[in-house]
Amino acid sequence: MDARNPNQYTRTAIALHGIVAALIVANLLFGLYMTGLSLSPQKLKYFSWHKWIGVTVFMLVTFRLLWRLTHPAPALPRTMPDWQLKAAHVSHVLLYVLFFAAPLSGWLFSSANGFQTVYLGMFPIPDLLGKNKELADVLKLVHKTVVYSLGGLVVVHIAAGLKHHFVDRDDVLTRMYPFLKVPSPRPPEP
Repeated sequence: MDARNPNQYTRTAIALHGIVAALIVANLLFGLYMTGLSLSPQKLKYFSWHKWIGVTVFMLVTFRLLWRLTHPAPALPRTMPDWQLKAAHVSHVLLYVLFFAAPLSGWLFSSANGFQTVYLGMFPIPDLLGKNKELADVLKLVHKTVVYSLGGLVVVHIAAGLKHHFVDRDDVLTRMYPFLKVPSPRPPEP
């Protein structure tokens, strides 16, 4: 919550939301693209970039969670039904779980596959597991499931924000995007 406007997120929360969202969507799409490529030096380079983005997301989400714990979100509109309030809470918790699960499962998969992550080509990150082909196959499926779940939940998250803005015409979306104009309430039906 922004001290200057208790109905909005802080500038830091808004910036982190935008950066993390862009990186996650980009990495989801990049991951889909690169996995369809034939094995080549280019594909290996793309895997490194994919891991670097994942590590960056992990660090930013860690900071974002710490920020969120010390800077509460603005209250949701009291006009929202209880089930929507509960759904919003559950979906935000699930998003954070998946924000961490995606890079961690990728790191575990990469470790079990025998490919150490060297962040930005300069900082080796220790493997969490020894090389194990059978485990790598399982972790690949885990990573894929987590990432697809995250992608699906992101779509639901976006759809909910748009629904609140264009259908419910409340300020849910403008709390995160203050440059948007709060829609005028619909006139009562005759």
